[in-house]
Amino acid sequence: MGQTRHIEVTVKTEFLPGHSDPARKLWFFAYHVSIHNRTAESVQLLSRHWIITDAHGHTEHVRGPGVVGDQPVIRPGDAYEYSSGCPLNTSMGSMEGRYQMVDANGRQFEAEIPAFVLVDPLELN
Repeated sequence: MGQTRHIEVTVKTEFLPGHSDPARKLWFFAYHVSIHNRTAESVQLLSRHWIITDAHGHTEHVRGPGVVGDQPVIRPGDAYEYSSGCPLNTSMGSMEGRYQMVDANGRQFEAEIPAFVLVDPLELN
């Protein structure tokens, strides 16, 4: 869990074996994000910047507007939740990043997405 300016971001992950093909070096993971607005004013998520790192240390940066086609406004005390996915060419890796946000007064700021691990459970045995 990470918190920036009272915007709390939590992420849960899962390995999706039905979408993966380790023989072809493809592992697919889902991640489920909750963004909680712990401030006294509404905020809007404008864009995202993900940093995805595989087990070989190869890093990819993904930037774009909003999340899953949405630029949600999150009211005070509310949360916005969404799910997405990430393919990797290794059985484990990590993700972290930032959301570009704007408050009700038009001030932009970044909310950090804490680093989290993506791992095929078979790698843990």
